[in-house]
Amino acid sequence: MIRLNDITRKLFSYHPKANVDLIEKAYVYSAKVHHGQIRLSGEPYLLHPLEVAYILSQLKMDVVCIVAGLLHDTIEDTEASLEEITHLFGAETANIVEGVTKISKMRFTNRKQRQAENVRKMILAMSTDIRVILVKLADRLHNMRTLGFQPPEKQRSISTETMDIYAPLAGRMGIQWIKSSLEDLCLYYLEPEIYENIQNNIAQKRGEREKFIRDVKELLSQKLREYNIEAAVKGRHKHIFSIYKKMQDQNLTVNQVYDIIAFRVIVKGIKECYEILGHIHSMWKPVSGRFKDYISVPKANMYQSLHTTVIGPLGQMMELQIRTWEMDRLAEEGIAAHWKYKEGAVASKTDEKQFSWLRQLLEWQQNLKDPGEFLESVRMNLFPDEVYVFTPTGEVKAFPRGATPIDFAYSIHSEVGEKCMGAKVNGKMVPLKQQLKNGSIVEIITSPKQHPRKDWLDFVKTPKAKNKIRHWINSQEREESIIIGRNLLEKALEKDHLTLPNIMKNEQIAAIAKDLSFHSEEDLVIQIGIGNISPRQVTGRIKPMLGIPKDKTTGLVGKMVGHIKRRKKDHGIMVEGMSDMLIRFANCCNPLPGENIIGFITRGHGITIHNQNCIHIDKADPERLVEVSWNPSKEDKFTAVLKVTSIDKKGILAEIVSVISYKNINIIHASISTTLDKKAIDLFTIEVQDFKQLQDVMNALKKLKGILSVERISAGRQE
Repeated sequence: MIRLNDITRKLFSYHPKANVDLIEKAYVYSAKVHHGQIRLSGEPYLLHPLEVAYILSQLKMDVVCIVAGLLHDTIEDTEASLEEITHLFGAETANIVEGVTKISKMRFTNRKQRQAENVRKMILAMSTDIRVILVKLADRLHNMRTLGFQPPEKQRSISTETMDIYAPLAGRMGIQWIKSSLEDLCLYYLEPEIYENIQNNIAQKRGEREKFIRDVKELLSQKLREYNIEAAVKGRHKHIFSIYKKMQDQNLTVNQVYDIIAFRVIVKGIKECYEILGHIHSMWKPVSGRFKDYISVPKANMYQSLHTTVIGPLGQMMELQIRTWEMDRLAEEGIAAHWKYKEGAVASKTDEKQFSWLRQLLEWQQNLKDPGEFLESVRMNLFPDEVYVFTPTGEVKAFPRGATPIDFAYSIHSEVGEKCMGAKVNGKMVPLKQQLKNGSIVEIITSPKQHPRKDWLDFVKTPKAKNKIRHWINSQEREESIIIGRNLLEKALEKDHLTLPNIMKNEQIAAIAKDLSFHSEEDLVIQIGIGNISPRQVTGRIKPMLGIPKDKTTGLVGKMVGHIKRRKKDHGIMVEGMSDMLIRFANCCNPLPGENIIGFITRGHGITIHNQNCIHIDKADPERLVEVSWNPSKEDKFTAVLKVTSIDKKGILAEIVSVISYKNINIIHASISTTLDKKAIDLFTIEVQDFKQLQDVMNALKKLKGILSVERISAGRQE
């Protein structure tokens, strides 16, 4: 049982000159106002504030914070008033007590609202004094330690809330020992059988493991003494929750978790940390992929240490942490080790970095009125595997880390995803493959001409987006394949002077489809459109049905070119003396009239037009290449994208636009940006008639004073 002397003795261990008069006064006052109150355990209520104050002394907090710990329940549970607390103990103490009271007082009808509002009040309180949260964490830790006196339903409810909010918050603040304690206690009440199983396993082999710890400590200490390195070596069993998490993550039983023991080596300086790492790896074989350097790259909560896992002396894995004494102190005390509560004190740069995330949360909560939304925004920082962004109206959307604007678009509606042509993040245009970051405001730009692309599947993360994109592509390919297959078959029949009414519901076609193991006439036609079945295979089977002998087959190019669907719209391309074919322009090289081109016969998608020097043509099947030539009309327009890099000076943009307009070229889109080294990068999407006109305007732009470069980024036909 904690007594007042335990608290003051702990305080003097790190603050020898502390004035404990205020603590003694708070103890007497708390005993007075809580007199007669009994906890569910049957103990006097005063034991709870004493335990909370002692936990705060373990965090090496100042006198005011410890006093607030002794008084934290007085306003809520006794006749004491805020005014009286202020008068007796000062405004600073009263503000902390009031903040903790606000967190504890809120009551809601459902769990989600209660958690969200608790966190909202917590962050509000943090805006005036971070010690409010430290008192609340100490309060929650002792309540969890005595949770066994609550009914089972309350045990699960409080444990779930603690696991969702307080344990992650303690971890985010860097107070690892409180985080681990809360997690172990939560597991005890949420998964009692698993907890007992792990605990029993540890207990059964405790003697064996303790001998192993002693042996490893001695081996390691002796090795370091040989190299004249002064270090402290510690060994311990891992926390039960960390073992449980490893079992869950790797689908293991408790007996299959081998690295249950962890060692810590503590030295004076950073140089010795890396030196010791080398010695450890020379003693025992390191496990591949299990080394982490948190000294060079600290965690977000400023945690620093070297982590490595090795195969130990008895052939089992063991984890080692190597750090300095200062790093060890920060790892244990976390945020409390940084914060100094002296009147007029200014936070250091380290403190500023440590608390920047708290200020960001405060800004978010001020703009989010719904408690559910606020909880989601808080989770942005408590749960690093997820990313949360805002719609322009302030709605919060959750995504897996690595999600893109395309994922965001599909989360709004399938049609928004399908028509997504661009995105703005925090008001600036970004590539559709750019990964979203926490707290960003995302706006989707749509176009009725836009449709999903196969390459989106390479970077979208959400199952919904992937499934919708695949479904659209499959349905479009199926529809196109039906149209192409039907046209190919009709042309083949026409060439052989055969007439079949209603190909899609024809008896002969149905019989051939069944003979070729297809479910329907439509499936057969699709396979013709894809290119898996030649229309000649069908006409060749129809002729015997009608008593007509088969013809000889033709070559691949003649066969495929002769049966590609024609389109009414003129693409300005002639294929071996023929026009009005199913034509596609390659996205990889986007040829313009005036450039040398060649056609590639695709399976089921007509002819794709490439620039002759396109890298994809070098790797193409020669049998699928066909001679093509330009035959554009005066009305045909093609798009090109120019990247103009210039000195960032006043009036340069007007000069560029003037040159483009003088060449009678229409600008259909422009994007302007500047760099840190005083350069302007302008992207112009323009309409041109041919390659010559594009070259003409590029040469004119290069002559302008201040232009550094003019490049053609891409071009494509204007439909």
